Amino acid sequence: MQYSHEVQEMVCVAKGCNHGPAPIPEEGKWVQAKQISDISGLTHGVGWCAPQQGACKLTLNVKNGVIEEALVETLGCTGMTHSAAMAGEILVGKTLLEALNTDLVCDAINTAMRELFLQIVYGRTQTAFSEGGLPIGASLEDLGKGLCGQVGTIFSTKEKGPRYLSLTEGYITRLALDENNEITGYEFVHLGKMMEAIKNGVDANEALTKAKGTYGRFADAAKYIDPRKE
Repeated sequence: MQYSHEVQEMVCVAKGCNHGPAPIPEEGKWVQAKQISDISGLTHGVGWCAPQQGACKLTLNVKNGVIEEALVETLGCTGMTHSAAMAGEILVGKTLLEALNTDLVCDAINTAMRELFLQIVYGRTQTAFSEGGLPIGASLEDLGKGLCGQVGTIFSTKEKGPRYLSLTEGYITRLALDENNEITGYEFVHLGKMMEAIKNGVDANEALTKAKGTYGRFADAAKYIDPRKE
């Protein structure tokens, strides 16, 4: 290490008290984090690209500084889904610092990684006060039965009003309208359940019927419309 002449000529003054960094909460413990291997936790973060055309929700489960589990969910951009496929291979096995300094293909995923890094190293994780944290695979609980991402898609115009296309329950097939043409309910198909049934040998039409459900005052509607055509 090189020191300037000015520093070399200085008199050595003893440093006072040094208590180290403030402890942060990590999986039920208080930790003085001094290096990446001191960091553990599971949490979520959201990122966006420069044109804000799409967004990424990233979930990481970090143990001793290493990313052991990653769930990459993207929205709004077709190319981003392929970026997520690559990021899923890139992220796991890397330390937090490696992942922060790795190109994760898509700006939205890179931004989500930055936001997550800040949360995790500051102790703002979902598992900050949960002893031992969560097991690897815990992020799949966010997806529900059939492991489908939770995506809400609504289209609306001033001229023709709203159209529900996808909600938590699944793919919307019909909207129920009352006498005033106001939405009172909807019919949906739970795509995850339908695909599970088809994979288990159930006929596709039967699987479709079994995966259908309704919400709201669907049965009492004055009329029904297909939100994608009418």
